[in-house]
Amino acid sequence: QVHLEESGGGLVQAGGSLRLSCAASGSIFRINDMDWYRQAPGKQRELVAGISSGGATNYADSVKGRFTISRDNAKNTMALQMNSLKPEDTAVYYCTADIIGGISGRYWGPGTQVTVSS
Repeated sequence: QVHLEESGGGLVQAGGSLRLSCAASGSIFRINDMDWYRQAPGKQRELVAGISSGGATNYADSVKGRFTISRDNAKNTMALQMNSLKPEDTAVYYCTADIIGGISGRYWGPGTQVTVSS
């Protein structure tokens, strides 16, 4: 069994910062790519940022220059540093990972709410 859990969400004023964390636990041999997605009310879930096992990163245009994704392969963790937050960044943020382990597959966390007030 594999479990992903996010932490670090909350309420912040526009222009502020938050750091999200994601921890994977359970029967894990290797984690391939890890990603952050978000879903705002009434909108489709969208990719925010992704990072490969080798550290290659990609970002949605809307967050480039403001968000930074990172991971610690030894600890099976991932983080998203979010700076210069805008009200339009308000959403539930999900971590997801392609995991090779007892039961291999794409796993998702339950999500963490980020609310940016204007």
